[in-house]
Amino acid sequence: MPINATQLRTLVVKPVLAALGLPASDVAENLIMGTAAHESHLGDYIEQVGGGPALGIFQMEPATLHDCYENYLDYRADLKAKVDGFLAPQPAQADGTPDKDAQLATNLAYATALCRIRYYRAPAAMPTDPNDVNGLAAYWKQYYNTPLGAGTVEQFVADYNRYLGS
Repeated sequence: MPINATQLRTLVVKPVLAALGLPASDVAENLIMGTAAHESHLGDYIEQVGGGPALGIFQMEPATLHDCYENYLDYRADLKAKVDGFLAPQPAQADGTPDKDAQLATNLAYATALCRIRYYRAPAAMPTDPNDVNGLAAYWKQYYNTPLGAGTVEQFVADYNRYLGS
């Protein structure tokens, strides 16, 4: 059963966007919600179907998480501190530090922050109309799923409309 979309938006996505201090536009909010709607059917899946590495409601791969740190956050201490502020003490690695990979699946706020960072790093500006689902879908395809990914714009639009309403 999926996560209630209104509760996810109100209790997780909006507060995380506000705390990050990045442009928290309606476009970013709808793009993140659409990503969850498509990637996991709003939480029906928190582990990639078919045994792939993607985790959480945004189906982010650990390699993508590490890239966000190694090539972006590690050079922006203030933003990294805000993202890391969402980490929970558990699950932890053997050395006692939070297990960031596992928290993609277990920590909604942290996963949302990383999803926003993934989009924030994209070289092109986000669409301007928050209600242009086709524009959001095209942006997701280019910068989240990537041109080589299996997802399609049509699938994103269908899932957006199904789980979030048209």
